[in-house]
Amino acid sequence: MSEQNELFQFAEESVRPIDPWHVLIVDDEPGVHDVTRLVLGAFRFEHRPLKFHHAYSGLEARKILADRSDLAVVLLDVVMETEQAGLEIVRFIREQLKNQFIRIVLRTGQPGQAPEHDVIANYDINDYKDKTELTAQKLATTMYATLRAYRDVMIIEANKRGLERVIQSSSQIFSAQKSHEFASAVLQQLTSLVGVEKGALYCRIGNHEPTPEHFVVSAATGDYEKFVAENADDSLPPRIVGSLRSAYDQRSNVFENDHYVLYFSDSKRSESLLYIGETWNLSRLDYKLVELFCTNVSIAFENLHLNQELFESQLEMVHLLAGAAETRSRETANHVRRVGLLSELLGEAYGLPEHEINLLKFAAPLHDIGKIGIPDAILNKPGPHTPDESSVMRTHTTLGAALLLESKRPLLRLASSVAMEHHENWDGSGYPRGLKGEQIGIAGRITALADVFDALGSARCYKQPWGGEQIKGFILGQRGRKFDPRLVDLLMDRWEKAWQLRDSYPD
Repeated sequence: MSEQNELFQFAEESVRPIDPWHVLIVDDEPGVHDVTRLVLGAFRFEHRPLKFHHAYSGLEARKILADRSDLAVVLLDVVMETEQAGLEIVRFIREQLKNQFIRIVLRTGQPGQAPEHDVIANYDINDYKDKTELTAQKLATTMYATLRAYRDVMIIEANKRGLERVIQSSSQIFSAQKSHEFASAVLQQLTSLVGVEKGALYCRIGNHEPTPEHFVVSAATGDYEKFVAENADDSLPPRIVGSLRSAYDQRSNVFENDHYVLYFSDSKRSESLLYIGETWNLSRLDYKLVELFCTNVSIAFENLHLNQELFESQLEMVHLLAGAAETRSRETANHVRRVGLLSELLGEAYGLPEHEINLLKFAAPLHDIGKIGIPDAILNKPGPHTPDESSVMRTHTTLGAALLLESKRPLLRLASSVAMEHHENWDGSGYPRGLKGEQIGIAGRITALADVFDALGSARCYKQPWGGEQIKGFILGQRGRKFDPRLVDLLMDRWEKAWQLRDSYPD
């Protein structure tokens, strides 16, 4: 027997109480109940006994059937208070309760009232017996057959429901976009997939050392939440640490009878461990579901980091492009970073959805990308521009928008809109299209305010940096003229935080 099969057998044969098979006897003759209970009293199927429930009328049977979902077999008399009482209960079970799992055995002492062929053809039953034929042996044989069928049907249903849970749980982890979200999603979905008593914990190892000295707990649920950010080997019992160490050393999942540790890695050699405990008496199906879930988690883990790597590459390109534009105009790369962070601050204050805020944070730095196409003599002229030079300078909005517009990436398409609109004014006096109020996209309105706030505090070829009060006075003076009034109010409420962002990335 393989080690895994031995594990399954151990899990299935552990010390939990033996659940009986629940059998409902429906008959208006008390003697039939007594005889059935006497004949089957010592009956066992798969080491499990029978537990009898009794109904002496169709009404009593309906109540018990409606209240209990664990009935495996119903031994059902056909003729009771009416000649069709039993058959009506069959329809009640299958059509009203929608219970397709319980096995129905019709028993009748008056076969002529309900001919066997007609009943089997027209009613969803599993067996039909004449009471005069039901010797003790035949009754036991009937019970073996019906319970075996019930067991097989329930195994199929359990597998179906288990797979549905795995699919649902997997969809949750695939939607996680950040490492901490991934860890939390996996912990939550595993605890719902198979019940746990104490909780679960997640350790991210990273790729800095081949043999880590400690396993740091990155996320946890239940009793283990108090150990987050602590070293697992210093805080947890030795047997848990031993399982973590074993899973890491073997680079594989570790299953014990009361807990398990899942091992994950990705192409960047980042490694993670998930400890789930305690999960007493995991069934064979539970283990199979966990294995399938682990496969999906491994794929999600790899995709998460590939997605992060792709996104980081895009952001690096964004900053390189934005930095190139600002360098040509002798402005610092930190200006574009600050505009992105300030736009994020204002987007959060405005109440934008999180995904829009994230896009805005990295689109706003590209607002002046069109300056790449402006001649140096105009771009870096220390004095005021002539009307013709101003006309050329203003084309950086349309140049930038055109440069980014062909991209299919949401980030760069938003950056195209920002490049086009960040010099539009709330009162319609801006350029290039003279848009007014909410005709200007919220991304353009936010970037415009963030850009001016930051630029006024920095040195330029045509001016010295302004002080905080001077900047505040200018922005308040342009409230409702150049800037969206609501955004100005939100900035004033967060003035200190905005100023701290400037200090965090100095020129």
